[in-house]
Amino acid sequence: MQLRYLKTALPPTEGIQKVTSIAWSPNCKRMAAVTTDRVVQLFDDNGEKKDKFSTKPADAAGPKNFMVRGMAFSPDSSKLAIGQSDNIVFVYKLGLEWGDKKSICNKFLQHSSITTLVWPHGRHNELVFGLSEGKVKVGQLKTNKAATLYAHPDGAYCVSLASSPDGASVCSGHMDGSIWVFNFDDGAGARLCTHSCVPYALSWGAAIVAGGADCKLTFYNDNAGAGGGGGGGAAPQTFDYSGDENVREFASAAFNPAGETVVVGSFNRFHVYTYNMHRAAWEEAGVKTVENLYTVTALGWKPDGSRLAVGALCGNVDLYDACMRRHRYKGKFEFTYVSNSNVIVKRLSTGTRIVLKSHFGYEVTKINIYSDRFLVAHTLDTLLVGDLDSCRLSEVPWSGSGKERYDFDTERVCVVHSAGELSVIEYGRNEVLGTCRTTHTAPHLLSVRVSEPRADLGRPDNKKIAYLIDLQTVRITDLASGGGHGGGEHGGGGAGGAGQHAERRGGGRRHPAGRAA
Repeated sequence: MQLRYLKTALPPTEGIQKVTSIAWSPNCKRMAAVTTDRVVQLFDDNGEKKDKFSTKPADAAGPKNFMVRGMAFSPDSSKLAIGQSDNIVFVYKLGLEWGDKKSICNKFLQHSSITTLVWPHGRHNELVFGLSEGKVKVGQLKTNKAATLYAHPDGAYCVSLASSPDGASVCSGHMDGSIWVFNFDDGAGARLCTHSCVPYALSWGAAIVAGGADCKLTFYNDNAGAGGGGGGGAAPQTFDYSGDENVREFASAAFNPAGETVVVGSFNRFHVYTYNMHRAAWEEAGVKTVENLYTVTALGWKPDGSRLAVGALCGNVDLYDACMRRHRYKGKFEFTYVSNSNVIVKRLSTGTRIVLKSHFGYEVTKINIYSDRFLVAHTLDTLLVGDLDSCRLSEVPWSGSGKERYDFDTERVCVVHSAGELSVIEYGRNEVLGTCRTTHTAPHLLSVRVSEPRADLGRPDNKKIAYLIDLQTVRITDLASGGGHGGGEHGGGGAGGAGQHAERRGGGRRHPAGRAA
């Protein structure tokens, strides 16, 4: 992973003005940063300042002597949650466009100070925050009430909080060094392990990483301790810098969106670690040293993995370009590999971008673009296809020969020809819509029709394929419901497609399928 300095989004001050939190919106269009001055600065995706607003105290008539302890955007990017040390969490409705009116849509008043906050992926109406009394609570936007997920048995101060990449779990670090994990599916919290010091730096990606004042960084198995007891929470790997006088305490940590790279902030530097899939181990990928940066207090990855925002003790926020490698394709597109399984495809003529990501975490080995619009990529076990105009991508299990032929004549779908078999893949669905076998694969002998349902017109979805099984027989298969269509003289009964079918035979005369079903 290479980190290259781009620009300073927020300049430093003359004294100490710690950056307490950095947050990116999931749609990649906004970045929010706040310092001890309690003013939230809003930037666009290029780091240009676009807006700002002052946070409010819990008591409107009270003094402004609080700190912002955490910020997080909602999964739909329209709201920003702000946790404050004066015992309250405010949720601001910002809208999706610059200039939209700001308003407070939710607030959660507590009996103790808010210490940290996250908004798990995919949980639109639930945000999670930690308290100084050791509790971890969920704020429910629909009821405007907070409920306790779990509480530390000794009431140890919650110092850090992190969400799993899929949003199904959260983990918290406490003042006694313990790390707890809560899973939303089973509703149970359990002690994962006890770290060697207070885990101020905590993040969750392919593993849970924790670090603190003893200059030791540990990667824990994220499934350890699921059954309680913490016995499974043994550290698989530890990096010990306690004997290195150039390394000071770790203050912050953040995994990239793919979960394969983590950046950990220290004094005048930040360390980069990547996961080596071949060795099944974490490796130090490099150290970025910046003189007079002082302590790195906040880190934030852009959701597409292309940018890293670094906040420091003196109030500065710097942006870094992040990539493993970058190259151009036919002079029209640029491929930026931000991780092994995550590639940003950029059209050079317009600057539009789409994120190509393997949902299984597989390494993307090959990318091609057909007709300057349709994207095809391969991993060892899957095939990814997409439409750059509609920004819809699909990933399906695949074990082809590498000699496949692709047909993009039909809107919304890609037809893959491989060894006499046709596979229909609808963009945006991570499964094969249907398959059939035929040796007549010429474009004029094949017809596919895929359209979305129209409830206002009472029209169901229409997903059909018509093809020849021999020179005198046309088979029409309904890919959506499996029902037979086509008005044939008699229905077929075999299994030559995704479902049932209808056949029509000609009396010694060839009946090619038309261009429309």
